Formats: sequence, C-alpha cells, structure tokens
Amino acid sequence: MQFFLGIQYNIKGLFMALKHPSLLLLGLLRFFIVLILWFVLSGIILVWHEQILSLVWAMPENQWLVYLWHAVSWLLSLVLVAVAMILSYLLAQIFFGVFIMDYMSRITERIILGREVNPVTGSLVEFFMYLIVQELPRTIIPVLISMVVMLLGFLTPFGPILFVISSGIAIVFMAWDSTDLVGARNMAPLKERFSFLRKNWLFHLGFGLWFLIPWLNILFLSYAPVGGTLYAIREQNK
Repeated sequence: MQFFLGIQYNIKGLFMALKHPSLLLLGLLRFFIVLILWFVLSGIILVWHEQILSLVWAMPENQWLVYLWHAVSWLLSLVLVAVAMILSYLLAQIFFGVFIMDYMSRITERIILGREVNPVTGSLVEFFMYLIVQELPRTIIPVLISMVVMLLGFLTPFGPILFVISSGIAIVFMAWDSTDLVGARNMAPLKERFSFLRKNWLFHLGFGLWFLIPWLNILFLSYAPVGGTLYAIREQNK
C-alpha cells in the first residue's frame, strides 16, 4: 500500500543519511540554519514587542488597562514568535534549503546510480535561480492552503475535522518538497510534477506522517531529501 510505502521510504532515507558523513552533515546544516534564523527573528520580536503593539494600540493611561496592555503585548509576542518560526522555515527553504536539499539529492543519486543526472544547460547561477523559482510554489502553496483551511476551522463548527485536513494537506506538500527534487532538477514542467503528486498523494501522506511527531519531525525533515530522492529514482526506473 502506498501509504505504508511512504512511511518506509522516509525511514530508509534517514538510515542511509546516517551512514554517509556528507549527507549527515548537510542535514545538520539545514537544521541549524532554520534554528539560527528563528532565534534572530524571535530576538527582534521579544526586544521590540512593546513598540510593535504600540503601532496597533497605544499604551492607555488607565492603570488597570496598562496591565491588560502588557498582557496583550506578551500574548502578541508569543503569536509573533510562532510566525517567526514559519518565516524562518520559509526563508531558509527558499534561500538555503533549496541548495542543501538539491545537493543531498545529487549525492543520493551518485550513491545509488553511480552517476548524477543533471541535464543543466547554461551557467550554474541560472540553474540555481531556476531551482529557487521551483521552490516558491512548493513552499508557499502548502502554507497558504493550510492557513485557509485553518481559518475556515475557526469560522465554522467543523474546526477539529478541518484541523486534521489542514495537517494532512501540509504534510503532503512538505513530503512533495523532497520527492520533487529530481523532477525539478530534470526541469520537468510544474504541471507534470504536480500531476505526479496528485496520483501519489497517499504515498506522500505516509512519507510526511513523521513530520507530525514532535522532536522526531526535526530529524526526519532534515533528511527527507534522501528518502524522497530514493523514491523518485524508484519511480523513474519502473
């Protein structure tokens, strides 16, 4: 069954990465880039949280309202820190993750196939710009879809159901982020690659299931490009 195959391939990719120092170090690098960006953005928010709230709600003169204002200020900070985490992931993914993930995918290809499939014509800069353009829809679309579904959950009585649906959508797209590396590098049209996702969504749901488990999700996300590339190679060689 495709769902269980997805679970297996994520584990398979992780164990393969742990056996090869280059893949292991690249996965750790990807993790630390996200962590550093999050610390920087969160630090800025925590230092300036009162000023940020003042832009929306000026500090009142009433003493009791001042206490409420400070409480709202820190509550806003917690929300903004969560937003900072999402922004850190998006920034790291677009500007750094795409290069690291692609490099991990290339190494995996060389290990499995003994060669690297790369039909690139033109300069390396042009190719990396192409990869960034490919990364934008893979990164932004799932976030937007999940946010819309979650918003509907707040506005309708079907919140718990829609929360599960939004989580499922998010992990499917996050899994696609790893299985699509080979297709993007081969410069396959986005329409063709999205069709591949639609036909194999159950595999991607199983592959991304690990991303829902706290702490383990960091580990599996960091090394998901390996398992995603293994699956893409398998599908190409059918």
